[in-house]
Amino acid sequence: MDSTSAHTSDIFQHYPEGETPSQEMLSKLLNNYLSQQDHILVQQTRMGGVDAYVGSVTLEWFANRVKFASALPLLQKKYNPETDNIEIDADSIDEIQQRPLDWSRQAALVQYLATRKNHKFPPVLVVINQPWVDNTQADEWDFQGCSQKATTDFIPLDQNSKVGLLNISEENVSIYALDGQHRLMGVQGLLELIKFGKLRRYKKDKTPSDTLLILSDLMDNYQIDDEYLRNLTQEKIGIEFICAVNQGEKYTEAKKRIRSIFVHVNLMATPLTKGQLAQLNEDDGFAIVARKIAVTHPLLQVTNNRKARVNWNSATVATNSTVLTTLQALQDMAQKYLGQKFPHWKPLEKGLIPMRPEDKELQEGIKDFTELFDYLATLPSYKILEHEDTPILRRFSFEKGGGEGNILFRPVSQIAIAQALGILVFKQDFSLESIFKKLRKFDLQGGFSEMEFPYSLWYGVLYDPNKKRLQVSGKDLAVKLFIYILGGMKDHMEIAALRKALANARTTENNTIGFNGKLVTPQDVGLPSILG
Repeated sequence: MDSTSAHTSDIFQHYPEGETPSQEMLSKLLNNYLSQQDHILVQQTRMGGVDAYVGSVTLEWFANRVKFASALPLLQKKYNPETDNIEIDADSIDEIQQRPLDWSRQAALVQYLATRKNHKFPPVLVVINQPWVDNTQADEWDFQGCSQKATTDFIPLDQNSKVGLLNISEENVSIYALDGQHRLMGVQGLLELIKFGKLRRYKKDKTPSDTLLILSDLMDNYQIDDEYLRNLTQEKIGIEFICAVNQGEKYTEAKKRIRSIFVHVNLMATPLTKGQLAQLNEDDGFAIVARKIAVTHPLLQVTNNRKARVNWNSATVATNSTVLTTLQALQDMAQKYLGQKFPHWKPLEKGLIPMRPEDKELQEGIKDFTELFDYLATLPSYKILEHEDTPILRRFSFEKGGGEGNILFRPVSQIAIAQALGILVFKQDFSLESIFKKLRKFDLQGGFSEMEFPYSLWYGVLYDPNKKRLQVSGKDLAVKLFIYILGGMKDHMEIAALRKALANARTTENNTIGFNGKLVTPQDVGLPSILG
């Protein structure tokens, strides 16, 4: 060892392991500065000519100090404190810098933060404002109406002015969320839930609903305790500060800049499609099962000698698409089928996030759903896929190229079948073997095909004869018809209601179409025979 290395090693022996003299000095300086309640340690950034300051704050600080952007003083004349939104009229439309808050999302955001141990909110973008901004006579404005200072007060701690302290004292500045208003709403709701033990649910416009989010229910259902909840408020979220007014900027210029930044942020943040959400969701058991089936089942999995059979992104299937279904449809099928057996896989309430099922139960769900697809693959219509692509089987006869109009190649019909079979199998103890023995015969007789013709059971139900297109609104009626023809409907009142619903579905402008294609009275529309 040379003398320099020996000297360095000797110096390091006087400091804690892994800590150099510079590190110790920096640590002491930072502790001194960070102890100041009215300043926050930040790093200065610059992008697109805009200075910004990036740091982090506790959730408690975020909820208490940051306000909704709609409360900016320049919007006060049209600000509605009841909804925290701006009332839009001819005067305010040009001032709007935020889309309306959707208060129906608050409960779901609160439940996510409170019950998901690996929760994560992305950083928020906020604006720092000062009282003088909205006073045109303030000394901070020069005779030309230009600001002589910025609304951010940054104290650099290094020679390059990249790291320093940002003045956030409550008496000097007010802070507004430019991007992250719903995150703010969620965090504020979390603090309210922890403090009072309950949180009122709201509709989109902040009209109170009749239900509450109860803290004790969440603690019981998600196994969370008081200590965990207390620590939540001290967790930190990333935050980026920009100034409401830059030095040398006029009031109108500042307003346009802030509005422009908001628009750009939201344009760049394209929301995920339903299919993309289904790909990524690790909490929803039905999504997990759907993904597994999509990549492993022979009817759906990718092979070298055929085109893909699952659309992973879109929730719909185009007329000429060669796919059989979509990932979103598979998730809906799983929910409608397995939901009869595992109702607890669904969220506790609408809008909340489901709890991931235990692995053992997930494997059972995958096994049950795989069995369903094993049987679906035995249907003659699906066996045709061995030598025919899906477009000709999906298209209606009058569309270019012609087609079979087969409901088995439409996601809405696939979901309806799954729901009906889930009820029969898990609620009425039917066996899939007995069900598919009937469905294979029904398929061979053309029961799934040519839905655009009056003799089809699905005419007026899944097919709209007026608009000549698929009719998604008929799914619930289709579910009941499947249950009926498979022998699962015994109640006479229920059967009578089904007959009436079918007659209504085949009636337009007081004209009822019978199965023979002729006009009949609604009373003359009967139900099909039960499959034997």
